[in-house]
Amino acid sequence: MFRQPLLSAARTASRAARGAVRGKAALQEAGSSRAPERLRGLQGTCRRIHTTTQLCNVKEGRQNTEEEVGAFTKLIEAMGFTGPLKYNKWKIKIAALRMYTCCVERIHYDDFFDRCCLPDTLNSWFLVAQLHVWMCLVRMRQEGREGKYMCQFMVHAMWEDVEQRSKIMGIDALHRKEGMKAMTETFYAALFGYDEGILSDDSVLAAALWRNLFNCECEDPQQLELMVGYVRKQVQYVDSLDGDDLLLTGEVKWRPLVEENAQSILKVATPTYNDTGL
Repeated sequence: MFRQPLLSAARTASRAARGAVRGKAALQEAGSSRAPERLRGLQGTCRRIHTTTQLCNVKEGRQNTEEEVGAFTKLIEAMGFTGPLKYNKWKIKIAALRMYTCCVERIHYDDFFDRCCLPDTLNSWFLVAQLHVWMCLVRMRQEGREGKYMCQFMVHAMWEDVEQRSKIMGIDALHRKEGMKAMTETFYAALFGYDEGILSDDSVLAAALWRNLFNCECEDPQQLELMVGYVRKQVQYVDSLDGDDLLLTGEVKWRPLVEENAQSILKVATPTYNDTGL
């Protein structure tokens, strides 16, 4: 009963398949005999268009990979951990410690105390040191995530140094805690003021120096003029240093406060870095 419809359906399908094969072969023969040059031209055009699109996609993909930071990296950095860095984090820490050492050991504080009429106290030392630390922070913030990590460790090393110096001077725990709190407020207020001043004209920078470095007690405009010129030339000098060298060495040789024959900023020789044992 069901065999005859099934057999007829199978015969119909077989005839359709044979017809399709014959039609495809006929079309191939016709195409190859009638318009071979036209088909070759269309194939060449398709290849060129496909290749151009593929190259554009690859280029866009590389740019996105270099500029964007993954969600996991952002998450672990928000939690306080360090994400993957271009250089070893211990090398960056050592460079940050060297850079902070340059801010406190390669500065002639007596020149600042004499020419700016600052008292020879721990607070005056801190005000001069934080000015140079800020200039290093401005430069290292331009070096991406590695520079930001270096800035964090520099600030951490600065507070440890201030606390050790206050202990050596015999300041008791209560006054040391109050002094550290006041210095912290002064430091972050100075960062904001100096950032605004370096991006503005000399009058804004002079106002920031008058508030933070001179404690609103400077009455000599020549002192403000001296410090404004000093900050401008130091920022220009530090900005001329190579970023990779700073990330690996942290070496900064400051220009003197007063220069008789001031010359243009020249790129200094590349410092050597010995990473043996790291």
